[in-house]
Amino acid sequence: MTHEWIFRGSGCGQRGVGLRVLGVLFASLSCGATAWADRVTVTINGIEDEILESARANLELKQYEEREVSPAETRRLFDRGKEQIARSLEPFGYYNPTIESRLERPEPGKFHAIFDVNRGDPVIVQQASVEVNPEAAAIEPVKLALEKFEPKHGARLDHGAYERSKQQIAAALANDGYLAAQLVRHKVSVVRSANTADIDLAWDAGQRHRLGEVRFSESQFPDSFLQKYKTWEEGEYYSADKLLALQQSLVDADYFASVAVAPDLEHAANGVVPVDVMLIRAKRTVYSANIYFSTDSGPGIKLGAQRRWLNKRGHKLGGEIEYSSRLQEISTTYQMPKPGLRPRNYTIGAGYRDEETDTSTSRMARLAANEVTERWKGFTRTLGLQYLNGDFEIADQRGSTSLLYAEGLLTRKQADDRQFPTSGYSLLYGLRFAFESLLSDTSFTQARAEGKWLRKVGDDGRVIARAAFGAMVVDDFDALPPELRFFAGGDRSIRGFDYQQIGETNATGGVIGGEYLAVGSAEYEHFFLDNWGAAVFVDGGDAFKSNFDANVGAGLGLRWKSPIGLVRVDIAKPVVTELDDSWRVHLVIGPDL
Repeated sequence: MTHEWIFRGSGCGQRGVGLRVLGVLFASLSCGATAWADRVTVTINGIEDEILESARANLELKQYEEREVSPAETRRLFDRGKEQIARSLEPFGYYNPTIESRLERPEPGKFHAIFDVNRGDPVIVQQASVEVNPEAAAIEPVKLALEKFEPKHGARLDHGAYERSKQQIAAALANDGYLAAQLVRHKVSVVRSANTADIDLAWDAGQRHRLGEVRFSESQFPDSFLQKYKTWEEGEYYSADKLLALQQSLVDADYFASVAVAPDLEHAANGVVPVDVMLIRAKRTVYSANIYFSTDSGPGIKLGAQRRWLNKRGHKLGGEIEYSSRLQEISTTYQMPKPGLRPRNYTIGAGYRDEETDTSTSRMARLAANEVTERWKGFTRTLGLQYLNGDFEIADQRGSTSLLYAEGLLTRKQADDRQFPTSGYSLLYGLRFAFESLLSDTSFTQARAEGKWLRKVGDDGRVIARAAFGAMVVDDFDALPPELRFFAGGDRSIRGFDYQQIGETNATGGVIGGEYLAVGSAEYEHFFLDNWGAAVFVDGGDAFKSNFDANVGAGLGLRWKSPIGLVRVDIAKPVVTELDDSWRVHLVIGPDL
């Protein structure tokens, strides 16, 4: 019996005839490609890094390293190699390389292609002419893009840098209103024999456009309210940054599930561009529940609810209940937004707080009225009045207080990742003051500053530094409740010490807090697995009235990137102190900043 076979090796599509004799199949091959298929390896010497990667990507023979290839095909691809490598060097400014090549056969069935590359001298830019209309060139972003243009006179010709610089100039023109700008000259002249190049670029910026009517899609608010979120005056020049600011303001308002802001370039007329804003309303009422644990406060739960808008003016109402072994608190807030060129929120709040620590007990009712400005010179600024009324016990001293004080806060936070930042910082500056003649049991002035800084070290490490300082002048220190005094010690203060263990003491040795605070911390973390790491740290400082007595704790910690946030388990011991120097365990769950 005769069988027909089709062999599909490299370059083989012919037929052979097979004959089965006594159960053994013999095949007469009319093509030897499959039987003679080879493997090839490639070595490129003399270049490295991105130039080597470019050569490998451009070399067709390199693509066959993981495949079988016939000897004829190998030689054909090898013969093209020098030209392909030479072309791959041109984007980096090397137009006259010398390339030696050889095709070796170390053993049957294997080829080794070797290319020895001498890049030669690079092409140098002799002249670089980059022109933009004078009016457009005077605008700061365009001016900056022109100044940063590369390659400059005397530099190596780099095609990648050239293209990036072109794109940056074009983007700067478009972002600042030159939406019809055109590149009217774009030429790079290379003289291979002299290894020189001339660059000639010119843009016709055209008319600078202005921002026109802002058209909002249908939403839960009237157009008159939404128009207040514009971050520009009517007739200002077009700016992509202004459109992004409008979008961010609407997102931050928390009324909408989706916000899209886009210029309607198709209907631009007489240099005026209308702007369309597409809004999709968010869920009106949101609920939250958080379970937490720390050695300072113990296990706890926090429940919250917020009505995102109550009326056509965008007012909000929210409330929270928090319960833990040491703290019980209930609060409610009413917010009145005031959007515009200087956006701010007015907030009225009320609450009751019952807190018990190892050093104090406090039961306080609170009323508050604040003005919050989100973007004030790079900070979130809070100005307001607070009224406290209640009873407290510190050490063996009991008291009651009634205090009306003014408060100002500046806060700023920046991080590259919300849950686990490898680079970022947080800052807080605060000032409080009260006068006994204005519904207060004592007069005082208090200032404080807090900061935290994180930086990545290597591929798997982080350095974390933290500091807190405070000072006050007070007529009657005993009239201040615990929350207005300075204490140190605990998970987020000085580890190795109990929560609020450090402070000035009274005649019986009880901790009563201090008028001054100075605390610092340094920590290094290293993650030896994707989600598991270890830490070493030292914390130190004091809360005092007159004399600073250093209290220093040091220890080791375990870190786990859990699904609910970063878990920190630390074991620490006081190394400098006059207090109890026992080992302590600290547990905190939550973000770093």
